[in-house]
Amino acid sequence: MKFDEVARNYSEDKARHGGDLGWMTRGSMVGEFQDAAFALPVSTLAKPVISSLVKTKFGYHLIMVEGKK
Repeated sequence: MKFDEVARNYSEDKARHGGDLGWMTRGSMVGEFQDAAFALPVSTLAKPVISSLVKTKFGYHLIMVEGKK
């Protein structure tokens, strides 16, 4: 199963965009999420590199980075 399919099927908010949060910058995310996201390499849905489970005040997250600017 691909990352976007997992996001749609298992996210509480149903991840309307397959879990895609769009471009994010440092300072626009809570600390734990930001630290995990910026530590990950760029990957693809075909060969994802996914974070370990990240806990924030909003819940639990799995993160995959598709690009960096």
